[in-house]
Amino acid sequence: ALHARARTPEETDWEEIDLLYQMLESQTPSPVITLNRSVAVSKTHGPEAALQLIAPLAERLSGYFYYHGVRGAYLSEIGRAEEAREAFDRAIALARTPAEAAHIRQHLDRLAVKNRVD
Repeated sequence: ALHARARTPEETDWEEIDLLYQMLESQTPSPVITLNRSVAVSKTHGPEAALQLIAPLAERLSGYFYYHGVRGAYLSEIGRAEEAREAFDRAIALARTPAEAAHIRQHLDRLAVKNRVD
């Protein structure tokens, strides 16, 4: 609800979203909840902090499309292009629909363009 209430992405109260996810984690521990929380952590503390948060989830979420997609996005943000590409490739391999795969391919395309520019 907080995300939907913001008039612009910049107005999203990511600190509050992080706090709410922390409360949810304490009531219902789940690697998927932690993965979701990592988005708020990335927005408030940066992608490296988010990567640290999700690193312990690697084994438990190894077959989860969203884990690899989110991880790839964080890696891309901090300039770890090869690792990001590997994470995106894994996400594509796990995609259940053509739309999921296409979404990740867009990330790969942006990564390729960014690396040509850098």
